[in-house]
Amino acid sequence: MTQDLQTLYQQKRLSAEAAAALVQSGQTVFMGEFAQSVEAFDAALALRGRELRDVNLITTTRAKPLKCVEADPQREAFVWNDWHFSGLARQAAEKGLASYIPLCYHQGPQNVMLYEEPDVAVVQVTPMDEHGFFNLSTSCSLTPAYLRKARQVVLEVNTRAPRCLGGLDEGIHLSAVDGVIEGPNSPLLQLPPTQAGAADTAIAGHVMGLLEDGCTIQLGIGALPNIVGALIAQSDLKDLGVHTEMLADSYVDMYEAGRITGKRKTLDRGKMVYTFAMGSQKLYDFLHNNPAAAIYPASYTNDPCVIGRNPKVVAINNAIEIDLFTQVSSESAGPRQISGTGGQLDFILGAYKSEGGKGLICVNSTYRKKDGTLASRIVPTLSAGSIVTCPRSLVHYVVTEFGCAQLKAKSTWQRAEALINIAHPDFREQLIQEAARLGVWRRSQRVL
Repeated sequence: MTQDLQTLYQQKRLSAEAAAALVQSGQTVFMGEFAQSVEAFDAALALRGRELRDVNLITTTRAKPLKCVEADPQREAFVWNDWHFSGLARQAAEKGLASYIPLCYHQGPQNVMLYEEPDVAVVQVTPMDEHGFFNLSTSCSLTPAYLRKARQVVLEVNTRAPRCLGGLDEGIHLSAVDGVIEGPNSPLLQLPPTQAGAADTAIAGHVMGLLEDGCTIQLGIGALPNIVGALIAQSDLKDLGVHTEMLADSYVDMYEAGRITGKRKTLDRGKMVYTFAMGSQKLYDFLHNNPAAAIYPASYTNDPCVIGRNPKVVAINNAIEIDLFTQVSSESAGPRQISGTGGQLDFILGAYKSEGGKGLICVNSTYRKKDGTLASRIVPTLSAGSIVTCPRSLVHYVVTEFGCAQLKAKSTWQRAEALINIAHPDFREQLIQEAARLGVWRRSQRVL
């Protein structure tokens, strides 16, 4: 590192309190994404709650509690808006302390550039390298757009953050920064392992039957992607590629088992492409300075046209509820926001554009209500207030533990029939009756 860089770095160093003093009432402050949760700045800003009003805080899937919000139960000083709800944001929303920002994920950076006016952007980064660059580490989806658009940019350095290679826009130079905080260097969020049930295991078996050598895969978060990853690692599949939004531990297992090489990709050959990573320390250690993976903004990873340029894309996503019209709700339970649209729609579109591609909506056929009774996730119509994440015109495959339904080029009654065939047997007759009542399906059309 040159003397000039060292001098400039010292000139731009700020205490967390000085950085928080930059924020004024009515301003918009971006505070990072996913595992990169700014902490020192958050704590300092929370202390200013009595003197501030209507500060708009923006995050994407905040992984650690926002002290600003916890210190302002009346939502007078701070208004929290999140591009994709985490469990924390969902809990805050139920208290009236957080709101969701709908988006189609690949359009997120463009949304920021066209319509957002952030006053301050504060993001967590790695320490500066010898060339004066800070690396954005595990979160690159909307962060570069906010760093470009914000009137003031403050970085919070975390020495424990892995240096994630790009890609595109994975770093920012000291010359483009207004202030640098040296943070508490807390470990990144560690996602605990999730246990797969019998239904997840059965669904994973059906998914494995749809995979072939040379596929480019996208897995989400949760028990099902984990078990699919484990089955792939134990399989004899060859030369799988990765183009995904989220990179998780399961990809490390598949890579180390020799299943992922990326040799047959036509775009980013040999690279595991992603826009954010969340998992255990195993994942973060794997990513540090590893040229096998490349991080990009969501405008690249989630662009359906980019996704579709690789062959045999298999996108695996989940859902909360699917109705007999084949509308998919993956983000809300009635009007209650659970998560967000995320990249599901992007990857369903992109997989269909891919030669030999398959977009999968995977869902357990049933769930337990609070009273312990069994309920179907395949329903006559979506629950009142439920958000349609994937419209019926775009749904490709639906997979439950009872089988797989391909829905393209099928009529409404053929779609209903296909869904009923993979619903839980205890609910099939009821669904048949409801389909008839709705005029979707007549018994004379029944071919079970």
